[in-house]
Amino acid sequence: MKPSRDIARLIEIMAALRTPKTGCPWDLEQSFETIAPYTIEEAYEVADAIARGDLADLKDEHGDLLQQSVYHARLAEEQGAFSFGDVVEAVTAKMIRRHPHVFADEHGNTTKAAEGFWERIKAEERAARAKRGTVEPTGALAGVPVGLPALTRALKLQQKAGRVGFDWNDPRAVLAKIREEADEIEAELDAGDKTKAGAEIGDLLFAVVNLARHMDAEPESILRATNQKFERRFASIEAALAARGKKPTDATLAEMDALWDEAKAAEKRQAAE
Repeated sequence: MKPSRDIARLIEIMAALRTPKTGCPWDLEQSFETIAPYTIEEAYEVADAIARGDLADLKDEHGDLLQQSVYHARLAEEQGAFSFGDVVEAVTAKMIRRHPHVFADEHGNTTKAAEGFWERIKAEERAARAKRGTVEPTGALAGVPVGLPALTRALKLQQKAGRVGFDWNDPRAVLAKIREEADEIEAELDAGDKTKAGAEIGDLLFAVVNLARHMDAEPESILRATNQKFERRFASIEAALAARGKKPTDATLAEMDALWDEAKAAEKRQAAE
């Protein structure tokens, strides 16, 4: 079997891998539940390639992510539920339905108008599913997937609560909440209760996400940037220690702190140039 630019070839390959007796033993053992973690991992690898600006890698990672969709569709087809063609038809129908300002007669082709159409049509879709007997969570916070990364889910929950008026209108009020949560952590540390301190740390993280939202900053993205900054500066520490014939395990914390400050100052100088 030869590679192809046609999606039909990928569907054929997946069918072959899942064919009893002649397919791949590992693939034949898989289910929706065992494949789901790989699907999440591939989505993160797409995001990683974007963050690194590596378009060649992004092409490969999108292929891996597409394979996951084909895999799930094959599993569903074997159960008589739906095929990959059904998936494509459903998403094309949804995109047309959710963009009447582009594909229908409604006017107002602006970002704000599009947001209004999107929310209204999603509400109509939920109502239609309810009529079909599909049981879904109700309430203002319904519809936020549990499987999202915690920071992203916190952001979406806050956005939904904000739409019904449960929100601060001043980021400084959120900052005050952050200080309050930090004080509560300190109180639990003084009491020696790590379990309660952990719960308070969760409240602090939730409040920090809220501040990011009020500042129009996406929590996952800015934390990812901070992670990269930490990696970059720690690599500078390792390089400086290596020049002295040392490893981090050979250095004192004070020595590494000083090298960290040097790396930080060097980055600031480069940014100013």
